Amino acid sequence: MDQSRKALFEGIAQALGHRFDGEMRIGGNYVPTVQHGDEVYISGQIPRIDNTVMVVGRVGAEVSLEQGRLAAKICTMRALAILTQQLGDLERIHKVLRINVYVRSAEDFTQQSEVADGASEVLYGIFAEAGVHTRTSVGVYQLPKGAAVEVDMIVALKPLVAPLDEDSISD
Repeated sequence: MDQSRKALFEGIAQALGHRFDGEMRIGGNYVPTVQHGDEVYISGQIPRIDNTVMVVGRVGAEVSLEQGRLAAKICTMRALAILTQQLGDLERIHKVLRINVYVRSAEDFTQQSEVADGASEVLYGIFAEAGVHTRTSVGVYQLPKGAAVEVDMIVALKPLVAPLDEDSISD
């Protein structure tokens, strides 16, 4: 039997050595998600666990490529934890449509796409083909709290099935 998305999420969290089941605090005057029709937009997430940004600095300078990939994985897990809190579970997600990965880069660093692969691996690991998405990876000068990576995403939800109206059922 295939593992549930929750079990796959928990397995990745365990492999990363972090928990993502606590309150996901959002600072500022905005919301973590906005649902419009069957799409949910998730605000950018930095690699924060509780109140600690786990990977800070410029990828290609103070931060290695592997650390950058780890940061992208943590960002993605945070976004999925927020979706879980908002939706109840990850089974409601029909498809990951798009992610944007912002990499705080050293001047000569050009492997933003390889950093973004960390985020894509998490999504494929949990959602399989439904996790294959479009993606933009961009090198930036600075990110909030000195974070090395920030990830935002858009997902499509499965349509809700309306309950049957007993009056419409004929014998």
